[in-house]
Amino acid sequence: MAKFKYVAVDAKGKEAQGEIEADSQSLAIAKIREKQLYPTKLIPLGDKKAEKVEPRAVPGAARGSKAKGGKMNMEIKLPAFLSKVKSKQLMTFTRQLATLIDAGLPLLRGLQIIIRQEKNPLLKKTTQALAESIESGSTFAEALASHPKIFNKLYVNMVRAGEVGGVLDTVLMRLAEFMEKAQKIKSKVTGAMVYPVVVLVMAVGILLFLMTFIVPRFAEIFKDLLEGASLPTLTMIVMQISDALTHQLPYVLIGIVAFVIMIRIIAKTKFGRLALDKFKLSMPIFGVLVQKTAISRFSRTLGTLMSSGVPVLQALSIVKETSGNEALARAIQVVHDSVKEGENMAPPIDACKIFPPMVTGMVEVGEETGKLPEMLMKIADSYDDDVDATVQGLTSIIEPLLIIFLALVVGTIVIALFLPLISIIQKLGGG
Repeated sequence: MAKFKYVAVDAKGKEAQGEIEADSQSLAIAKIREKQLYPTKLIPLGDKKAEKVEPRAVPGAARGSKAKGGKMNMEIKLPAFLSKVKSKQLMTFTRQLATLIDAGLPLLRGLQIIIRQEKNPLLKKTTQALAESIESGSTFAEALASHPKIFNKLYVNMVRAGEVGGVLDTVLMRLAEFMEKAQKIKSKVTGAMVYPVVVLVMAVGILLFLMTFIVPRFAEIFKDLLEGASLPTLTMIVMQISDALTHQLPYVLIGIVAFVIMIRIIAKTKFGRLALDKFKLSMPIFGVLVQKTAISRFSRTLGTLMSSGVPVLQALSIVKETSGNEALARAIQVVHDSVKEGENMAPPIDACKIFPPMVTGMVEVGEETGKLPEMLMKIADSYDDDVDATVQGLTSIIEPLLIIFLALVVGTIVIALFLPLISIIQKLGGG
C-alpha cells in the first residue's frame, strides 16, 4: 500500500494538507473525497522523481495536458483579460445547459457538448472541471460551489434545490431568465446614463479650456488696458478661479483623487457602507431609481429561490448576501429573524420603511393565499416597468438640466469677461 501526500480544499475553499495510504492514486482520491475534501495535488511519497499530480476528480481543477509517461503538467494560468466570465456568457451557458437537459440528455453529456463550443477560456476550463467532478461522483451543486467567483450562492442553492426536486432543467431555465432580466435592467440604466455622462465630460472639458487658456489671456489684456483700475467683483472671482486652475491644477487633481480614495476606504467599513447606501436610497433624482432597482432585485431573487424549492429562511439569507445594499441587507436580516420566530413576512417589511406600502400589501396577500413566490415575481415585473419609466423620465430631465448648467456657467464667464470691456471702451471713447 502506497503513501500519498495531498493538498485539498473544503466546500468553503479552505486549504487542508495531510497524508493518506491507498493502493492507487484513484483510491487515494476517493478516500480524500470521503472526508468532504477536494484534492488539488496528490504526491506519491518515497518517489523522488514523482511529479505533482492534479487528480482528475478535483472540482475546480483544470484538466492538465498529459506528458509522456501519463503524468500531467502544471496548470497554465490564464492572462488577466481572459480570466473573467461576463454575466451574459454565464446566462448563455445556463440556458444552453437547461435546453440540453430538457431535451433528455444526461447532465454530464450536456456539459461535454458545451465544452466543445464554449469560446471563453475560463468558462471552458471551469466546465471541464465541473464535468470531471460529476464524473467522480460529486453532485452538480457541489461542483459549482468549488467556483464561487463564477457561480454565486444564489446559483448554487437554486441548483441544489433543483437536484433535490428533480427539476434541474426548470431551475436552470429560471436562473437564465433571472439573469436575463437583471442584465436588461442594468443595460437600460447604463444606456440611459451614457448621454448625460458624455455631455458632462464635454462640459467639463470646455470649462477647463476656457478657464486655463482663454481667461488668462483676457486677464493680461485687462491689466494692460485698465492701468491698475479695479475689476468688477464677478470678473475678479472668475479670474481667481482661473488662476487656481492654471497654477494649481495638479494639486486640484490630487485632491480629487484623494477624496475618491477616502470615499472608497470609508465604503469598506460597516458604518461607511451603511451611510453611503442610505444616501444612495435617499439622494435626489437618482434615489428613486436606486430604490426601485433594489426592490425589483429583492423581489425577483426571493421569488425565484422560493419557486425553485429553496426554504424561505435560506432564501432570505441568500437574498441578504446578494442585495448589494447594506441598508437593504439589514432590513432583510430583520425580516429573516421575524420569520424565524414564526411571524409573517409582511409586518417587518412594512416596519423597515424601505419598501413602499404596495409591496407590503402584495406580500401580505401572497402569504394569505399561499402564493407568495408568484406575488413576488409580479412585484418584480411591476418594478421593472417602473425602473424603465423612471430611467426614461430621468433621461428627459437630466439632458435639459445639463444644457442649462453649461449655459449658465459659460454665460457667467462671458459676462465676467465682458464687464471690464465696457470700461475699456468708455475709456477709449473718452480719449
